[in-house]
Amino acid sequence: MVANRMARALDLQQWRIVVVDQDENHIYQPGLLFVPFGLYSPSDIVRPKQSFLPPGVEIIFSDITHIDTANRAVMLGRALKTVHYDQLVIATGTDIHPEETPGLLDGGGWGNNIYDFYTLEGAACLSGALADFNGGRLVLNIAEMPIKCPIAPIEFLSLADWYFRERGIRDRVELVFVTPISGPFSTPRASEMFSYMLARKGIYVEADFALNRVDNAKQKIISGDNRSVDYDLLVSVPTHKGAEFLGSGGLGDELNFVATNKHTLQATGHENIWVIGDAANLPTLKSGSVAHFQLETLATNLERAIKGEEALPTYDGRANCFVEAGDGKAVLIDLNYDEEPLPGNYPVAGVGPFSVLKETRINHAGKMALRWIYWNVLLKGKDLPLISHLGTSESPESLN
Repeated sequence: MVANRMARALDLQQWRIVVVDQDENHIYQPGLLFVPFGLYSPSDIVRPKQSFLPPGVEIIFSDITHIDTANRAVMLGRALKTVHYDQLVIATGTDIHPEETPGLLDGGGWGNNIYDFYTLEGAACLSGALADFNGGRLVLNIAEMPIKCPIAPIEFLSLADWYFRERGIRDRVELVFVTPISGPFSTPRASEMFSYMLARKGIYVEADFALNRVDNAKQKIISGDNRSVDYDLLVSVPTHKGAEFLGSGGLGDELNFVATNKHTLQATGHENIWVIGDAANLPTLKSGSVAHFQLETLATNLERAIKGEEALPTYDGRANCFVEAGDGKAVLIDLNYDEEPLPGNYPVAGVGPFSVLKETRINHAGKMALRWIYWNVLLKGKDLPLISHLGTSESPESLN
């Protein structure tokens, strides 16, 4: 998105835009949720990155070993070269690290009765495991926060409820959501709504569960205060961390996330380094919509920095997500740093067509349309007027 936007803003006779990426293919990450249930195949959500970059933008496929901020240089691994920069944008995201939890990766269960759906391989393998699962206790556990797309576990369990009902075995399957926070979601109003939704579906929530270890021999997860939850099939959302070279190089914190000004998107202490998306340590959701909303602020501030002007503090923490609820319905949440999701209509107050904090079929249609919008509009750095403004009604609807 940044490369596309800046290629239109800059004179490429004077400026060189270089993208360094370790993977040649791009995954539509919201689509990973649908792979375990057979609603998408892996081929539906993978495309070559080169096809989304404009002419004149150079791309180097390589890992990064170090950023030398003093000399404004990025050292590459397998490409065996150094790229110097005037302005640097960090967009390295976050990845799962199951090795951080004792017993999760090394207890013999990973890939047998323990799976993730945050990777393409994990989601594809989980598809087979769900097809073979004919009854028992399915536990979804979040190891610790923050995680990428914190509404995805709620969506997974809602789809699992639908999936097992479609197979006619829902009465033989117990669904349990084990989370380290005090409810299904981090903001009170949305958490209340999702608690009601999950309870109505017969999904039990075990809250405030700080995962300490996994005992796959006994098929239990154990918390720091010695509570335990039994499982037959464990769907794990492991610890998330940023890129290793950020932490080892001093730009990242203990989880390798970069300290970032939450309004300007400027890396703390570095006037020519910017951060977009999950790589930042911002108090907002780690989700694709956050990066989309951050783009305008980031691109504007890059242009201002090039002109020698101060960065503008215009990003307000905006995020919105369609939350899949099963049965062909979805819930929309819309929030920023200061406002939690409130019932209402979106994007036009009192009109919609989408409803915030309410399960509707039109919300589900919006969720499913997002894949086309993502490939054809968002990745190319184009504006999408429909999602440009926070929109709720003045008279809240009932949560239920």
